[in-house]
Amino acid sequence: MQTTNTASTTSVLRVMNERAVFAETFRLGTVSRPELAQQTGLSKPTVAVALTNLERAGLLRRVGTRAGAAGRSAMLYEVRPEAGWVFAVDVGRSYVRVGLADLVGTIVARKDEPSRGTRARDLVAQLTRLAEELAGQAGITRDDVTLAVFGTPGIHDKATGALHLAPNLPGWDRRGSVERLAGIAGSTYVVENDVDLAAVGEATYGLGRGVRHFVYVSIGTGTGMGIIIDGRLYRGFRGAAGEIGYLPIGEGDPLLEQPAARPRGMFESVASADGIVGVARRLGLPGAVTAKDVFDAARAGEETARLAVSREVDHVSHALAGITAVLDPELVVLGGGVGSQLGDLFTSPLTERLRTLVALRPPRIEVSTLGPDAVLLGALAVGLAEARTLVLDRTAPTR
Repeated sequence: MQTTNTASTTSVLRVMNERAVFAETFRLGTVSRPELAQQTGLSKPTVAVALTNLERAGLLRRVGTRAGAAGRSAMLYEVRPEAGWVFAVDVGRSYVRVGLADLVGTIVARKDEPSRGTRARDLVAQLTRLAEELAGQAGITRDDVTLAVFGTPGIHDKATGALHLAPNLPGWDRRGSVERLAGIAGSTYVVENDVDLAAVGEATYGLGRGVRHFVYVSIGTGTGMGIIIDGRLYRGFRGAAGEIGYLPIGEGDPLLEQPAARPRGMFESVASADGIVGVARRLGLPGAVTAKDVFDAARAGEETARLAVSREVDHVSHALAGITAVLDPELVVLGGGVGSQLGDLFTSPLTERLRTLVALRPPRIEVSTLGPDAVLLGALAVGLAEARTLVLDRTAPTR
């Protein structure tokens, strides 16, 4: 019995040591054994054993030597990029965006194309084809993918396998519908809210880098918000934190106006792309077909369009005032198909309006620099962090 306990303890220590060495190699990029010993606090012999095991498992590789003191040369190691693969997907109403990255985060294949259909089976077929194409470009198969991350509208109910609050994806609210994603790429997949992923994308690659408290507000086909608190994504009790489309801010009462169907939230009914067009038409701009039409007309000086934009500023500022009072963010990043178009029309008026609505200095308001790639990049960031754990788990001892 004592021998078994000792073996078990030794295995645990080995795994811990390898994880420490692997993590530091990721952080440092190219590193020598002495540097790893210094950074991890492990002895040089322990680091040497970990390096040998990680190299044998195909997770690290040697990349030359570096001259050291007294003419000695130190062997250099780095993470082997092909040790793992992440397939990232942004499922939008009109477009799907997909990318394939190796374990160090290099995007080796990428494609965007119009969504081929709203039915679940059509979407799954399209994503399967795209996964096959991207894997082929990388010289691997779909089964070689370590992890697939899907960014979708709505909330993934893990208990039932359904997507809630995703009216743009009909049929995905049925029990077990999300399980259809399992066979698209690899054997492991994650489903996340698209706006939450956009917030992670901003935190990793965009304006949110180094900002501990910020929100990403998406205005497009729908509205939503991703919340970063103390540097971490906040999802809420049921994963529904940030569903700001249902804030009671807007014009009229959608529940009374749409009694026969599930209504859009009050804020979304005026802040989304269709909502902006609706406001403009009610104000007397019948030629407005898209939100871009309204913004272009406002930039050209059309008074009715400018009034419509002013109404939009009012609606969004009231929403942000409530968000600021509750979350006190340092930064608000505007994104989404509509939000990313509003820099010159929105940021200054929003800041001025917020100054009259909140007691303290309002947060900075900036337009996302990631544009339509925010969700996809967030999916890659989430996938890479998880994939690095998965490849280590698959090489860990079984006892």
